Amino acid sequence: MRSSNPVFSRRGFSRDNGGYAGFDAQHQQAGTNPYATNPYATDPATGMPQARTNAMTMDDVVSRTAMTLGTLIVTATLSWVLLPVDPENLGTSYAIGIGAALVAFVFAMIQSFKSKPVPGLILAYSAFEGVFLGVISAAVSTYLGPGVVMQAVMGTMCVFAAVLFAYKMRWIRVTRRFYGFVMAATLGFILLMLVNTLFAVFGGGDGLGFRSGGLGLLFGAIGVILGACFLALDFKQVEDGITYGAPREESWLAAFALTMTLVWIYVEMLRIFSILSGDD
Repeated sequence: MRSSNPVFSRRGFSRDNGGYAGFDAQHQQAGTNPYATNPYATDPATGMPQARTNAMTMDDVVSRTAMTLGTLIVTATLSWVLLPVDPENLGTSYAIGIGAALVAFVFAMIQSFKSKPVPGLILAYSAFEGVFLGVISAAVSTYLGPGVVMQAVMGTMCVFAAVLFAYKMRWIRVTRRFYGFVMAATLGFILLMLVNTLFAVFGGGDGLGFRSGGLGLLFGAIGVILGACFLALDFKQVEDGITYGAPREESWLAAFALTMTLVWIYVEMLRIFSILSGDD
């Protein structure tokens, strides 16, 4: 089944000519095995995954995710240091940051429509997304206080840890209903933000006020909750991919998905703490 995160559409682990398949909430909900035709899926006699030399493992997912996040952090740090955010150069820095975000969006969309992961595209997405995050983080740190960025980072880490713990404890169960609710809620959220942006562009100010004050905090919290839901979807995809023998290259898709979701949560956290800092 094709999965999505709050920002970009992306391919999940899906059935291909090689016979493996990925997360399918409809089959999971119905109790059937969507991987029955997969020669590398779980052996029905032993209940254990059948041997496959190039099957994806958790180590593969961790290492690829470390590469994508590491690339993002390096470019974010470099852009923070090399791109000044003082009043004289702020416009240039913002232009570079927005341009980098658009390039990252293009790379993400190209990868989303690819039938197989392309590591170069995924790492390029991470690099340009890092430039964007470095610019906005530097601006927030300069004009609102250095503690805001650290609070956003810690908040993102806490959300990741909490969702992972809840998922491992089976407090969160990814079903067709869960998936449908998250998709519908995310679509509505994105549409509201787009409308708010249009009002801000053509009407000036903060548009409808969804990104500042009390409404800003409310919609920021909703954004973080949606990001947490997508983390659960990401964990489910990783779990199913490992259990049912997805090829090792699919670990790049897992890293891609996790990186995009964490970026989403960080941006919402940064917005929340920026609003709180501005109210002090």
